Amino acid sequence: MKGKKWRELRNILSPAFTGSKMRAIFVLISEAAKEFAKYFENQNLDVCELEMKETYSKYTNDVIATCAFGIKSNSLEDPTNEFFTMGRAITSTSLSGRLKALLLIFFPKFFKILKLPAVPVKVTSFFKTIITGTIALREKENIIRPDLIHLMIEAKKGKLFHDIQQTKDTGFATVEEIKDSRSIATLELTDDVITAQALIFFLAGFETSSSLLSFVSYELAKCPDIQYRLIREVDDNTSKEGITYENISKMKYLDQVVSEALRKWTAGYALSRVCTKDYTIPPKNEDEVPLKLTRGCYVMIPIIGIHHDPKYFKNPDIFDPERFSDENKKKIVPGSFMPFGSGPRNCIGSRFALLEIKALLVSMLTKFEFRFIEKTKIPLTFTKTFNMNVKGGIWLGLKKRENKQVR
Repeated sequence: MKGKKWRELRNILSPAFTGSKMRAIFVLISEAAKEFAKYFENQNLDVCELEMKETYSKYTNDVIATCAFGIKSNSLEDPTNEFFTMGRAITSTSLSGRLKALLLIFFPKFFKILKLPAVPVKVTSFFKTIITGTIALREKENIIRPDLIHLMIEAKKGKLFHDIQQTKDTGFATVEEIKDSRSIATLELTDDVITAQALIFFLAGFETSSSLLSFVSYELAKCPDIQYRLIREVDDNTSKEGITYENISKMKYLDQVVSEALRKWTAGYALSRVCTKDYTIPPKNEDEVPLKLTRGCYVMIPIIGIHHDPKYFKNPDIFDPERFSDENKKKIVPGSFMPFGSGPRNCIGSRFALLEIKALLVSMLTKFEFRFIEKTKIPLTFTKTFNMNVKGGIWLGLKKRENKQVR
């Protein structure tokens, strides 16, 4: 969506992703993370050898299924379940899928003339059936479940409001929501619109979170000193009751590790924006000329290039969580760290993503250490796709921890 419709929809949905709403949804996230770690603990192997991105995709699938669609699934036990299969179809990186994405981005009018669906029809129908059926059942039976469908139903009734006070309790990388009060919302939140939001939520979170988790795990295996320090923090802040929202919020070093992973392995490696008015960027050096941007111009901002610029981050190829210590993060130049974008169109789900990632890391580190194995590629090399796909995958071993408390 663009313009007025987009602003209205953003204003309607943004209260669903505030701190208090994520605190309620965290119950579902932590449950999925706990079950994921327990699955490998029950394998009774000293070391489980896994391709991490494929493995983590099953976790991100299950989290989105339970939090966005109200469906309980276990993709580790049943990797052929329909929800995971449809998720794979919607995030396909096939040649035809990449060409379609390019066509949609650079030639949107041509895309519309050909009447090409952005998402396969069978996938759209599957998710729409789930959403409309769930909404109808909940409204009829007055069922309340702490997930995004419930929040969408509340928004539909006009009962969803912003938190009075916004906090960054989910971490340094959390982006602040910019509330736009320029217009009164007239957009009707139909079942079709809700389905579309659930789909875009899936598209935005499935691949990016599983990718980031695999890179974090790789860095922890590569840097045992960082991993052991993180394990100590995890042990000091978890209890017999399991992982809680409050405990996750207290783990400063965990936030440093995740923030550094977001910098070095930025899943949203480029921002796309459309220029809404003519603008000229003045030259900075004498040998440069002014750069004129015209209204309607498509602009790509290379976030990963900025994150790897030594002008902003010294020795950018080194994984160093200390960049985000309380002392050092104050020195970060504004606009140089944007893992979730910037401005009014920043990532609406940054809190959700950070909780999803942190919950799983904590669940895994209470039981395992990440280790390099024979299949681990050192260094990592990448395929020529839009996503940060590693050739041969990221293979690591999950080694059961010794002398750990029972969680």
